[in-house]
Amino acid sequence: MNAKQPRYQQIKQHIVDAIDQGVYPPHSQIPTEHALADLFSVSRMTVNKAIRDLVQVGLLIRTAGQGTYVTDLKAESPLQTINNIADEVKLRGHVFHSEVLCLEAIAASESVAVQLGVRVGSEVFHSRVLHFENEQPIQLEERYVNPEWAPEYLAQDFTRATPNEYLSKNCPLTDIEHVVEAILPTPDTANLLKINTTEPCLLLLRRTWSARHLISYAQLIHPGKRYKLRSQIHL
Repeated sequence: MNAKQPRYQQIKQHIVDAIDQGVYPPHSQIPTEHALADLFSVSRMTVNKAIRDLVQVGLLIRTAGQGTYVTDLKAESPLQTINNIADEVKLRGHVFHSEVLCLEAIAASESVAVQLGVRVGSEVFHSRVLHFENEQPIQLEERYVNPEWAPEYLAQDFTRATPNEYLSKNCPLTDIEHVVEAILPTPDTANLLKINTTEPCLLLLRRTWSARHLISYAQLIHPGKRYKLRSQIHL
């Protein structure tokens, strides 16, 4: 544990390490906030922040009146918002990196043109990036971007900042559209994700707008056994 880290980060790392080592297996209850506060000699507010961060990224789940439990350990992402996958992985206390498989300008096919709101054959930017968590492929991202709104897209190093991070900074998000499908991977996709072609995947189709401009269309493929999507609505 790094003594130079803020105390809430040390508590998060303590919990993540215990989960990784099997001290807290899936569906088991972690110590109470009061117990963790005593263990680390901090306030319950500090413990609460650490736990909230781990709940946000899907490692823990709170049950009213019962306590806080370890989830089934699949990576998790919310549907109503867009999180940067690099941040999700790092918040879980794991190591993130990505490989850029393709970064180019292409002519829009009919299907891409319809999704991106451009003419068939017009130039669009295309990227294909494989994202990893602890050396394990967790997401294959294929993205098409309207060059009118992100003209410097092809000049970026997406091993240093994800396409999502770059676009969020340069084209502030105002609207998103998500469609989720269950699919079987193609041989190429299965090879990249290191799974069998018979293993189900989650395909998340995402379109994003900045103001009234349709910025990007992305196809995000996750191995079903490693990933889940979450939606929570407060009524």
